[in-house]
Amino acid sequence: MEDPNRFTGIMSIKGKASIAVIIVVTFVSGILVATVGTNVLGLANRVGSDTQAGTLVEPSNGPAESLAGAAVAFEDVFVQIAESVNPSVVQIRSERVSKTEGFATNPFEGTPFEDMFRRNIPPQQFRSNALGSGVIINADGHIITNNHVIQEAEELEVQMFNGEYYDAEVVGTDPNSDLAVIKINAPQDLTTVRFGSFDEVRIGQWVMAFGSPLSEDLGNTVTAGIVSAVGRTSLALSQLNTFSSFIQTDAAINPGNSGGPLVNLRGELVGINSAIFSRSGGSQGIGFAIPVDVVSNVTTQLIQTGEVKRAFLGVSFGPVSPSLSDAFGVPRGAAQVEGVTAGSAAENADLKSGDIIVAVNGVQLKDYNQLRTTIANMLPGENVDLLVVRDGKKRTITVKLGQRDDDAIARSEDAPTANPDTELESLGMTIRDTSPDLLRRFGFSDESLKGAVITEIDRSSDAYREAELRQGDVITELDRKPITSRAQLLRAYEAVDAGDMFLVRIVRPAGTSTRSSITALKKQ
Repeated sequence: MEDPNRFTGIMSIKGKASIAVIIVVTFVSGILVATVGTNVLGLANRVGSDTQAGTLVEPSNGPAESLAGAAVAFEDVFVQIAESVNPSVVQIRSERVSKTEGFATNPFEGTPFEDMFRRNIPPQQFRSNALGSGVIINADGHIITNNHVIQEAEELEVQMFNGEYYDAEVVGTDPNSDLAVIKINAPQDLTTVRFGSFDEVRIGQWVMAFGSPLSEDLGNTVTAGIVSAVGRTSLALSQLNTFSSFIQTDAAINPGNSGGPLVNLRGELVGINSAIFSRSGGSQGIGFAIPVDVVSNVTTQLIQTGEVKRAFLGVSFGPVSPSLSDAFGVPRGAAQVEGVTAGSAAENADLKSGDIIVAVNGVQLKDYNQLRTTIANMLPGENVDLLVVRDGKKRTITVKLGQRDDDAIARSEDAPTANPDTELESLGMTIRDTSPDLLRRFGFSDESLKGAVITEIDRSSDAYREAELRQGDVITELDRKPITSRAQLLRAYEAVDAGDMFLVRIVRPAGTSTRSSITALKKQ
Protein backbone atom coordinates (compact mmCIF):
# COMPACT_ATOMS: atom_id res chain seq x y z
CA MET A 1 0.00 0.00 0.00
CA GLU A 2 1.24 3.45 -0.85
CA ASP A 3 2.16 5.86 1.90
CA PRO A 4 -0.76 8.36 2.17
CA ASN A 5 1.72 11.10 3.06
CA ARG A 6 3.79 10.52 -0.08
CA PHE A 7 1.95 13.01 -2.23
CA THR A 8 1.74 15.47 0.64
CA GLY A 9 5.50 15.37 0.95
CA ILE A 10 6.04 15.88 -2.75
CA MET A 11 3.61 18.78 -2.82
CA SER A 12 5.31 20.29 0.22
CA ILE A 13 8.71 20.15 -1.49
CA LYS A 14 7.32 21.57 -4.71
CA GLY A 15 5.42 24.18 -2.76
CA LYS A 16 8.57 25.33 -0.97
CA ALA A 17 10.48 25.49 -4.23
CA SER A 18 7.66 27.45 -5.84
CA ILE A 19 7.53 29.86 -2.92
CA ALA A 20 11.27 30.41 -3.19
CA VAL A 21 10.99 31.15 -6.90
CA ILE A 22 8.08 33.51 -6.27
CA ILE A 23 10.03 35.37 -3.59
CA VAL A 24 13.05 35.82 -5.88
CA VAL A 25 10.91 36.94 -8.84
CA THR A 26 8.86 39.25 -6.65
CA PHE A 27 12.00 40.74 -5.14
CA VAL A 28 13.56 41.49 -8.53
CA SER A 29 10.26 42.73 -9.97
CA GLY A 30 9.65 44.86 -6.93
CA ILE A 31 13.02 46.56 -7.25
CA LEU A 32 12.41 47.27 -10.94
CA VAL A 33 8.90 48.59 -10.39
CA ALA A 34 10.03 50.55 -7.35
CA THR A 35 12.53 52.31 -9.57
CA VAL A 36 9.83 53.05 -12.14
CA GLY A 37 7.49 54.22 -9.39
CA THR A 38 10.18 56.48 -8.01
CA ASN A 39 10.77 58.20 -11.33
CA VAL A 40 7.21 58.23 -12.64
CA LEU A 41 5.03 58.75 -9.59
CA GLY A 42 7.32 60.64 -7.22
CA LEU A 43 7.81 57.78 -4.78
CA ALA A 44 11.37 58.82 -3.93
CA ASN A 45 10.35 59.55 -0.37
CA ARG A 46 9.62 55.80 0.01
CA VAL A 47 12.59 54.30 -1.81
CA GLY A 48 16.15 55.60 -1.56
CA SER A 49 15.76 59.18 -0.26
CA ASP A 50 13.63 61.49 1.82
CA THR A 51 12.97 64.46 -0.48
CA GLN A 52 11.32 66.53 2.23
CA ALA A 53 14.10 66.17 4.76
CA GLY A 54 16.85 66.12 2.15
CA THR A 55 18.55 63.12 3.79
CA LEU A 56 19.10 59.56 2.72
CA VAL A 57 16.95 56.84 4.25
CA GLU A 58 18.94 54.25 6.14
CA PRO A 59 19.32 51.00 4.21
CA SER A 60 17.23 48.06 5.40
CA ASN A 61 18.78 45.61 7.81
CA GLY A 62 17.88 42.42 5.96
CA PRO A 63 16.36 40.77 2.90
CA ALA A 64 12.90 40.56 4.52
CA GLU A 65 12.76 44.33 5.03
CA SER A 66 14.05 44.96 1.50
CA LEU A 67 11.41 42.65 0.07
CA ALA A 68 8.67 44.32 2.11
CA GLY A 69 9.78 47.77 0.97
CA ALA A 70 9.81 46.71 -2.68
CA ALA A 71 6.34 45.19 -2.30
CA VAL A 72 4.96 48.38 -0.76
CA ALA A 73 6.44 50.46 -3.58
CA PHE A 74 4.96 48.04 -6.14
CA GLU A 75 1.53 48.36 -4.52
CA ASP A 76 1.75 52.13 -4.35
CA VAL A 77 2.09 52.41 -8.13
CA PHE A 78 -1.33 50.79 -8.61
CA VAL A 79 -2.89 52.51 -5.59
CA GLN A 80 -1.92 55.98 -6.77
CA ILE A 81 -3.11 55.28 -10.32
CA ALA A 82 -6.48 54.11 -8.99
CA GLU A 83 -6.75 57.18 -6.76
CA SER A 84 -5.92 59.58 -9.59
CA VAL A 85 -8.03 57.98 -12.38
CA ASN A 86 -11.15 56.79 -10.53
CA PRO A 87 -12.72 60.27 -10.09
CA SER A 88 -12.80 60.63 -13.90
CA VAL A 89 -14.57 57.27 -14.44
CA VAL A 90 -18.37 57.22 -14.57
CA GLN A 91 -21.14 54.66 -14.72
CA ILE A 92 -23.64 55.14 -17.56
CA ARG A 93 -27.20 53.85 -17.36
CA SER A 94 -29.31 54.00 -20.48
CA GLU A 95 -32.99 53.33 -20.95
CA ARG A 96 -34.30 52.05 -24.24
CA VAL A 97 -37.90 51.76 -25.42
CA SER A 98 -38.81 48.86 -27.72
CA LYS A 99 -42.12 48.69 -29.55
CA THR A 100 -44.04 45.73 -30.95
CA GLU A 101 -46.54 45.80 -33.76
CA GLY A 102 -50.21 45.13 -33.05
CA PHE A 103 -51.48 41.72 -34.10
CA ALA A 104 -54.52 39.47 -33.91
CA THR A 105 -54.56 36.16 -32.06
CA ASN A 106 -57.13 33.40 -32.24
CA PRO A 107 -56.67 29.89 -30.82
CA PHE A 108 -59.66 28.73 -32.90
CA GLU A 109 -58.44 30.09 -36.23
CA GLY A 110 -59.53 27.83 -39.08
CA THR A 111 -62.45 26.39 -37.12
CA PRO A 112 -66.18 27.27 -37.11
CA PHE A 113 -65.54 29.22 -33.87
CA GLU A 114 -62.96 31.55 -35.48
CA ASP A 115 -65.14 34.70 -35.54
CA MET A 116 -66.22 34.23 -31.92
CA PHE A 117 -62.72 34.20 -30.40
CA ARG A 118 -60.67 36.65 -32.51
CA ARG A 119 -58.73 39.01 -30.22
CA ASN A 120 -56.75 42.09 -31.30
CA ILE A 121 -53.53 42.79 -29.39
CA PRO A 122 -52.62 46.52 -29.49
CA PRO A 123 -49.00 47.68 -30.00
CA GLN A 124 -46.88 47.26 -26.86
CA GLN A 125 -43.95 49.20 -25.40
CA PHE A 126 -41.15 47.61 -23.42
CA ARG A 127 -38.51 49.51 -21.47
CA SER A 128 -35.07 48.00 -20.95
CA ASN A 129 -32.02 49.26 -19.12
CA ALA A 130 -28.38 48.90 -20.15
CA LEU A 131 -25.19 49.45 -18.19
CA GLY A 132 -21.88 50.81 -19.38
CA SER A 133 -18.93 52.95 -18.42
CA GLY A 134 -17.29 56.17 -19.55
CA VAL A 135 -14.47 58.55 -18.77
CA ILE A 136 -14.47 62.36 -18.43
CA ILE A 137 -12.10 64.04 -20.87
CA ASN A 138 -12.58 67.75 -20.13
CA ALA A 139 -13.79 69.94 -17.29
CA ASP A 140 -16.83 71.00 -19.34
CA GLY A 141 -18.34 67.56 -18.80
CA HIS A 142 -17.62 65.73 -22.07
CA ILE A 143 -17.48 61.97 -21.56
CA ILE A 144 -16.19 59.27 -23.92
CA THR A 145 -17.98 55.93 -24.09
CA ASN A 146 -18.80 53.21 -26.61
CA ASN A 147 -21.51 53.83 -29.17
CA HIS A 148 -23.12 50.50 -28.30
CA VAL A 149 -23.53 51.67 -24.68
CA ILE A 150 -25.82 54.58 -25.59
CA GLN A 151 -27.21 53.42 -28.95
CA GLU A 152 -30.99 54.01 -29.27
CA ALA A 153 -31.16 55.21 -25.65
CA GLU A 154 -33.98 57.63 -24.85
CA GLU A 155 -32.66 58.53 -21.40
CA LEU A 156 -29.08 58.65 -20.13
CA GLU A 157 -28.01 58.91 -16.51
CA VAL A 158 -24.43 59.23 -15.30
CA GLN A 159 -23.26 58.29 -11.82
CA MET A 160 -20.04 59.95 -10.69
CA PHE A 161 -17.34 58.40 -8.50
CA ASN A 162 -18.57 60.51 -5.56
CA GLY A 163 -22.11 59.12 -5.94
CA GLU A 164 -23.69 62.15 -7.62
CA TYR A 165 -26.08 61.65 -10.55
CA TYR A 166 -26.49 63.73 -13.70
CA ASP A 167 -28.65 63.49 -16.79
CA ALA A 168 -26.57 63.32 -19.97
CA GLU A 169 -27.14 64.34 -23.57
CA VAL A 170 -25.55 62.88 -26.69
CA VAL A 171 -23.01 65.14 -28.41
CA GLY A 172 -22.16 62.80 -31.26
CA THR A 173 -21.83 59.14 -32.20
CA ASP A 174 -19.66 57.21 -34.62
CA PRO A 175 -20.94 53.63 -35.04
CA ASN A 176 -18.06 52.70 -37.38
CA SER A 177 -15.51 53.18 -34.60
CA ASP A 178 -17.97 52.27 -31.82
CA LEU A 179 -17.26 55.57 -30.06
CA ALA A 180 -19.60 58.24 -28.73
CA VAL A 181 -19.37 61.48 -26.76
CA ILE A 182 -21.99 62.51 -24.19
CA LYS A 183 -22.09 65.58 -21.92
CA ILE A 184 -23.24 66.40 -18.42
CA ASN A 185 -23.73 69.83 -16.87
CA ALA A 186 -21.97 69.73 -13.51
CA PRO A 187 -21.73 72.77 -11.20
CA GLN A 188 -17.98 72.43 -10.64
CA ASP A 189 -14.87 71.57 -12.59
CA LEU A 190 -14.49 67.85 -13.06
CA THR A 191 -11.53 65.52 -12.72
CA THR A 192 -10.42 64.44 -16.18
CA VAL A 193 -8.22 61.72 -17.59
CA ARG A 194 -4.95 62.58 -19.35
CA PHE A 195 -4.34 61.24 -22.85
CA GLY A 196 -1.31 59.07 -23.48
CA SER A 197 0.43 58.21 -26.75
CA PHE A 198 -0.32 55.06 -28.72
CA ASP A 199 3.25 55.11 -30.06
CA GLU A 200 4.45 54.37 -26.52
CA VAL A 201 2.15 51.36 -25.97
CA ARG A 202 4.31 48.25 -25.79
CA ILE A 203 3.49 44.57 -25.59
CA GLY A 204 4.08 43.38 -22.04
CA GLN A 205 3.59 46.71 -20.28
CA TRP A 206 1.25 46.98 -17.31
CA VAL A 207 -2.19 48.52 -17.84
CA MET A 208 -5.29 49.02 -15.66
CA ALA A 209 -8.93 48.80 -16.75
CA PHE A 210 -11.73 50.74 -15.06
CA GLY A 211 -15.49 50.36 -15.30
CA SER A 212 -18.71 48.83 -13.99
CA PRO A 213 -18.64 45.13 -14.85
CA LEU A 214 -21.89 43.14 -14.80
CA SER A 215 -23.76 45.16 -12.16
CA GLU A 216 -24.55 48.71 -11.04
CA ASP A 217 -23.25 47.66 -7.63
CA LEU A 218 -19.75 47.11 -9.05
CA GLY A 219 -19.05 50.67 -10.20
CA ASN A 220 -15.44 51.83 -10.46
CA THR A 221 -14.01 48.34 -10.42
CA VAL A 222 -10.27 48.35 -11.15
CA THR A 223 -8.40 45.44 -12.76
CA ALA A 224 -4.79 45.11 -13.87
CA GLY A 225 -2.94 43.15 -16.52
CA ILE A 226 -0.55 43.60 -19.38
CA VAL A 227 -0.82 44.59 -23.02
CA SER A 228 -1.06 41.22 -24.77
CA ALA A 229 -0.88 42.56 -28.34
CA VAL A 230 -1.30 45.74 -30.35
CA GLY A 231 -2.67 46.35 -33.81
CA ARG A 232 -5.16 43.49 -33.64
CA THR A 233 -7.14 43.44 -36.89
CA SER A 234 -9.16 40.78 -38.70
CA LEU A 235 -12.34 40.47 -40.67
CA ALA A 236 -14.08 39.27 -37.48
CA LEU A 237 -12.87 42.25 -35.42
CA SER A 238 -13.84 44.64 -38.22
CA GLN A 239 -17.46 43.67 -37.56
CA LEU A 240 -17.01 45.26 -34.13
CA ASN A 241 -15.06 48.26 -35.33
CA THR A 242 -14.75 49.00 -39.03
CA PHE A 243 -11.93 51.52 -38.88
CA SER A 244 -9.77 50.64 -35.89
CA SER A 245 -7.28 48.03 -34.84
CA PHE A 246 -7.33 47.02 -31.18
CA ILE A 247 -5.11 46.82 -28.13
CA GLN A 248 -5.45 43.36 -26.62
CA THR A 249 -5.10 43.00 -22.85
CA ASP A 250 -5.52 40.33 -20.20
CA ALA A 251 -6.80 42.85 -17.64
CA ALA A 252 -10.25 41.57 -16.71
CA ILE A 253 -12.95 43.19 -18.89
CA ASN A 254 -16.58 42.12 -18.61
CA PRO A 255 -19.96 43.32 -19.92
CA GLY A 256 -20.48 46.73 -18.34
CA ASN A 257 -16.81 47.67 -18.69
CA SER A 258 -17.55 48.92 -22.22
CA GLY A 259 -16.60 52.58 -22.58
CA GLY A 260 -14.30 52.63 -19.57
CA PRO A 261 -10.66 53.67 -19.78
CA LEU A 262 -7.57 51.51 -20.16
CA VAL A 263 -4.63 53.42 -18.66
CA ASN A 264 -0.87 52.95 -18.36
CA LEU A 265 1.16 53.20 -15.14
CA ARG A 266 1.43 56.94 -15.63
CA GLY A 267 -2.34 57.17 -15.31
CA GLU A 268 -2.70 58.13 -18.99
CA LEU A 269 -5.49 56.94 -21.26
CA VAL A 270 -4.21 54.45 -23.83
CA GLY A 271 -7.53 52.93 -24.91
CA ILE A 272 -11.29 52.63 -24.43
CA ASN A 273 -12.47 49.17 -23.38
CA SER A 274 -14.74 47.87 -26.11
CA ALA A 275 -15.05 44.10 -26.47
CA ILE A 276 -14.02 40.69 -25.20
CA PHE A 277 -13.42 37.31 -26.77
CA SER A 278 -15.17 34.77 -24.60
CA ARG A 279 -16.82 31.37 -24.80
CA SER A 280 -18.46 31.86 -21.41
CA GLY A 281 -19.80 35.41 -21.74
CA GLY A 282 -17.37 36.69 -19.11
CA SER A 283 -13.70 37.60 -19.00
CA GLN A 284 -11.32 34.90 -20.19
CA GLY A 285 -8.27 37.13 -20.36
CA ILE A 286 -8.82 38.35 -23.91
CA GLY A 287 -10.13 41.90 -23.95
CA PHE A 288 -9.92 44.59 -26.62
CA ALA A 289 -9.59 48.36 -26.33
CA ILE A 290 -9.83 51.05 -29.03
CA PRO A 291 -6.39 52.73 -29.12
CA VAL A 292 -6.02 56.29 -27.91
CA ASP A 293 -5.00 57.76 -31.28
CA VAL A 294 -8.32 56.66 -32.80
CA VAL A 295 -10.18 57.84 -29.69
CA SER A 296 -8.57 61.28 -29.87
CA ASN A 297 -9.25 61.71 -33.60
CA VAL A 298 -12.90 60.64 -33.40
CA THR A 299 -13.86 62.44 -30.20
CA THR A 300 -12.20 65.70 -31.24
CA GLN A 301 -14.22 65.73 -34.46
CA LEU A 302 -17.45 64.79 -32.67
CA ILE A 303 -17.06 67.60 -30.15
CA GLN A 304 -16.06 70.19 -32.76
CA THR A 305 -18.41 69.31 -35.62
CA GLY A 306 -20.69 66.49 -34.46
CA GLU A 307 -19.51 64.21 -37.27
CA VAL A 308 -16.43 62.25 -38.31
CA LYS A 309 -14.70 62.65 -41.66
CA ARG A 310 -12.40 59.93 -42.92
CA ALA A 311 -9.89 59.70 -45.72
CA PHE A 312 -10.56 57.44 -48.70
CA LEU A 313 -7.93 55.78 -50.86
CA GLY A 314 -10.23 54.08 -53.35
CA VAL A 315 -8.94 50.52 -53.66
CA SER A 316 -10.29 47.06 -52.93
CA PHE A 317 -7.56 44.85 -51.53
CA GLY A 318 -6.75 41.50 -50.02
CA PRO A 319 -3.86 39.53 -48.51
CA VAL A 320 -0.69 38.47 -50.27
CA SER A 321 -0.41 34.72 -50.81
CA PRO A 322 2.61 32.96 -49.28
CA SER A 323 4.00 32.11 -52.71
CA LEU A 324 3.70 35.68 -53.97
CA SER A 325 5.35 36.90 -50.77
CA ASP A 326 8.29 34.59 -51.49
CA ALA A 327 8.43 35.45 -55.19
CA PHE A 328 8.64 39.22 -54.64
CA GLY A 329 10.26 39.22 -51.20
CA VAL A 330 7.39 41.18 -49.65
CA PRO A 331 6.11 40.72 -46.07
CA ARG A 332 3.05 38.53 -45.51
CA GLY A 333 1.25 41.51 -43.97
CA ALA A 334 1.30 43.47 -47.23
CA ALA A 335 -1.95 44.35 -49.02
CA GLN A 336 -2.53 43.47 -52.66
CA VAL A 337 -4.64 45.88 -54.70
CA GLU A 338 -7.46 43.96 -56.37
CA GLY A 339 -9.36 46.87 -57.86
CA VAL A 340 -9.19 50.65 -58.18
CA THR A 341 -12.27 52.86 -57.90
CA ALA A 342 -12.82 55.09 -60.92
CA GLY A 343 -12.13 58.75 -60.16
CA SER A 344 -10.66 57.98 -56.74
CA ALA A 345 -7.47 59.22 -55.13
CA ALA A 346 -5.84 55.89 -55.95
CA GLU A 347 -6.64 56.18 -59.66
CA ASN A 348 -5.41 59.79 -59.73
CA ALA A 349 -2.10 58.61 -58.21
CA ASP A 350 -1.84 55.78 -60.80
CA LEU A 351 -2.22 52.85 -58.39
CA LYS A 352 -3.02 49.70 -60.35
CA SER A 353 -4.62 46.33 -59.77
CA GLY A 354 -1.88 43.90 -58.75
CA ASP A 355 0.18 46.52 -56.90
CA ILE A 356 1.38 45.31 -53.50
CA ILE A 357 1.28 47.97 -50.76
CA VAL A 358 4.04 47.21 -48.27
CA ALA A 359 4.15 50.33 -46.06
CA VAL A 360 2.20 53.50 -45.32
CA ASN A 361 4.22 56.63 -44.47
CA GLY A 362 7.25 54.47 -43.77
CA VAL A 363 5.42 52.08 -41.41
CA GLN A 364 5.35 48.49 -42.66
CA LEU A 365 1.97 46.77 -42.69
CA LYS A 366 1.80 43.82 -40.29
CA ASP A 367 -1.64 42.76 -41.51
CA TYR A 368 -3.34 43.71 -44.76
CA ASN A 369 -6.41 44.92 -42.80
CA GLN A 370 -4.13 47.56 -41.29
CA LEU A 371 -4.29 49.44 -44.60
CA ARG A 372 -7.98 50.12 -44.00
CA THR A 373 -7.59 51.24 -40.39
CA THR A 374 -4.54 53.41 -41.12
CA ILE A 375 -6.07 55.30 -44.05
CA ALA A 376 -9.47 55.68 -42.36
CA ASN A 377 -7.92 57.48 -39.41
CA MET A 378 -6.38 60.13 -41.64
CA LEU A 379 -8.19 63.23 -42.84
CA PRO A 380 -9.39 63.95 -46.38
CA GLY A 381 -6.82 66.03 -48.27
CA GLU A 382 -3.81 64.57 -46.45
CA ASN A 383 -0.90 63.27 -48.51
CA VAL A 384 0.22 59.71 -47.81
CA ASP A 385 3.32 57.91 -49.10
CA LEU A 386 2.72 54.30 -50.10
CA LEU A 387 5.62 51.91 -50.61
CA VAL A 388 4.44 49.75 -53.52
CA VAL A 389 5.87 46.70 -55.27
CA ARG A 390 4.87 46.52 -58.95
CA ASP A 391 6.28 43.86 -61.25
CA GLY A 392 8.83 42.99 -58.60
CA LYS A 393 10.16 46.56 -58.30
CA LYS A 394 9.69 48.91 -55.36
CA ARG A 395 8.41 52.45 -55.81
CA THR A 396 6.95 55.15 -53.58
CA ILE A 397 3.62 56.62 -54.67
CA THR A 398 2.28 59.77 -53.02
CA VAL A 399 -1.51 59.94 -52.84
CA LYS A 400 -3.66 62.92 -51.90
CA LEU A 401 -6.49 61.22 -50.04
CA GLY A 402 -10.15 61.77 -50.82
CA GLN A 403 -13.14 61.63 -48.47
CA ARG A 404 -14.72 58.34 -47.56
CA ASP A 405 -18.36 57.41 -47.92
CA ASP A 406 -19.66 54.86 -45.43
CA ASP A 407 -20.70 52.57 -48.26
CA ALA A 408 -17.21 52.47 -49.75
CA ILE A 409 -15.74 49.70 -47.60
CA ALA A 410 -13.45 47.17 -49.23
CA ARG A 411 -13.95 43.59 -48.11
CA SER A 412 -12.30 40.35 -49.10
CA GLU A 413 -14.68 37.52 -50.02
CA ASP A 414 -14.24 33.84 -50.82
CA ALA A 415 -15.01 32.49 -54.24
CA PRO A 416 -17.93 30.07 -54.69
CA THR A 417 -17.42 26.33 -55.07
CA ALA A 418 -18.30 23.95 -57.88
CA ASN A 419 -17.98 20.38 -59.09
CA PRO A 420 -14.78 18.85 -60.54
CA ASP A 421 -13.97 18.35 -64.19
CA THR A 422 -10.75 17.58 -66.09
CA GLU A 423 -7.50 17.96 -64.15
CA LEU A 424 -4.13 19.66 -64.62
CA GLU A 425 -2.31 17.10 -62.49
CA SER A 426 1.02 18.84 -61.90
CA LEU A 427 -0.70 21.84 -60.30
CA GLY A 428 -3.45 19.92 -58.52
CA MET A 429 -6.13 21.83 -60.42
CA THR A 430 -8.97 21.09 -62.77
CA ILE A 431 -9.43 23.80 -65.41
CA ARG A 432 -11.76 24.43 -68.32
CA ASP A 433 -12.40 27.15 -70.87
CA THR A 434 -14.75 29.84 -69.61
CA SER A 435 -18.32 29.66 -70.84
CA PRO A 436 -21.51 31.58 -69.96
CA ASP A 437 -22.82 28.57 -68.03
CA LEU A 438 -19.63 28.14 -66.00
CA LEU A 439 -19.32 31.85 -65.30
CA ARG A 440 -22.90 32.02 -64.07
CA ARG A 441 -22.30 28.97 -61.90
CA PHE A 442 -19.35 30.64 -60.23
CA GLY A 443 -21.14 33.95 -59.66
CA PHE A 444 -19.80 36.12 -62.49
CA SER A 445 -22.19 38.68 -63.95
CA ASP A 446 -19.96 39.23 -67.02
CA GLU A 447 -20.58 36.12 -69.11
CA SER A 448 -18.14 37.29 -71.81
CA LEU A 449 -15.05 36.94 -69.59
CA LYS A 450 -12.27 34.96 -71.32
CA GLY A 451 -9.72 32.77 -69.58
CA ALA A 452 -9.33 29.39 -67.91
CA VAL A 453 -11.62 28.69 -64.96
CA ILE A 454 -10.56 26.49 -62.02
CA THR A 455 -13.36 23.98 -61.48
CA GLU A 456 -11.57 21.91 -58.81
CA ILE A 457 -8.42 22.31 -56.73
CA ASP A 458 -6.63 19.93 -54.39
CA ARG A 459 -6.64 21.49 -50.90
CA SER A 460 -3.27 19.91 -50.11
CA SER A 461 -1.59 21.42 -53.19
CA ASP A 462 0.75 24.41 -53.25
CA ALA A 463 -1.73 26.09 -55.58
CA TYR A 464 -4.31 26.04 -52.78
CA ARG A 465 -2.13 26.43 -49.67
CA GLU A 466 0.59 28.77 -50.90
CA ALA A 467 -0.86 30.57 -53.94
CA GLU A 468 -4.36 30.66 -52.37
CA LEU A 469 -6.08 29.79 -55.64
CA ARG A 470 -9.69 28.69 -55.27
CA GLN A 471 -12.47 27.02 -57.23
CA GLY A 472 -14.16 29.51 -59.51
CA ASP A 473 -11.05 31.64 -60.08
CA VAL A 474 -10.57 32.62 -63.71
CA ILE A 475 -6.92 32.72 -64.79
CA THR A 476 -6.34 35.56 -67.25
CA GLU A 477 -2.52 35.73 -67.19
CA LEU A 478 0.22 33.17 -66.58
CA ASP A 479 3.89 34.14 -66.51
CA ARG A 480 2.83 37.59 -67.81
CA LYS A 481 1.20 36.04 -70.89
CA PRO A 482 -2.50 36.71 -71.59
CA ILE A 483 -4.72 33.64 -71.16
CA THR A 484 -8.04 33.37 -72.98
CA SER A 485 -8.38 29.58 -73.00
CA ARG A 486 -7.23 26.36 -71.32
CA ALA A 487 -4.99 25.58 -74.28
CA GLN A 488 -3.17 28.92 -73.94
CA LEU A 489 -2.68 28.26 -70.24
CA LEU A 490 -1.12 24.86 -70.91
CA ARG A 491 1.25 26.31 -73.52
CA ALA A 492 2.33 29.13 -71.21
CA TYR A 493 2.84 26.68 -68.36
CA GLU A 494 4.92 24.33 -70.52
CA ALA A 495 7.25 27.23 -71.39
CA VAL A 496 8.13 27.76 -67.71
CA ASP A 497 11.32 26.00 -66.61
CA ALA A 498 11.06 23.45 -63.82
CA GLY A 499 11.84 25.01 -60.43
CA ASP A 500 11.03 28.55 -61.60
CA MET A 501 8.45 30.80 -60.00
CA PHE A 502 5.79 32.28 -62.26
CA LEU A 503 2.99 34.80 -61.73
CA VAL A 504 -0.70 34.06 -62.14
CA ARG A 505 -3.36 36.74 -62.52
CA ILE A 506 -6.85 35.69 -61.49
CA VAL A 507 -10.28 37.29 -61.58
CA ARG A 508 -12.95 36.67 -58.95
CA PRO A 509 -16.57 37.82 -58.78
CA ALA A 510 -17.31 40.76 -56.47
CA GLY A 511 -21.02 41.45 -56.43
CA THR A 512 -22.00 42.84 -59.81
CA SER A 513 -18.37 43.40 -60.81
CA THR A 514 -15.06 41.56 -60.56
CA ARG A 515 -11.74 41.99 -58.82
CA SER A 516 -8.33 41.06 -60.10
CA SER A 517 -5.27 39.91 -58.13
CA ILE A 518 -1.88 38.31 -58.70
CA THR A 519 -0.35 35.29 -57.00
CA ALA A 520 2.68 33.11 -57.70
CA LEU A 521 3.42 29.41 -58.17
CA LYS A 522 6.54 27.29 -58.50
CA LYS A 523 6.74 24.74 -61.29
CA GLN A 524 7.65 21.33 -59.90
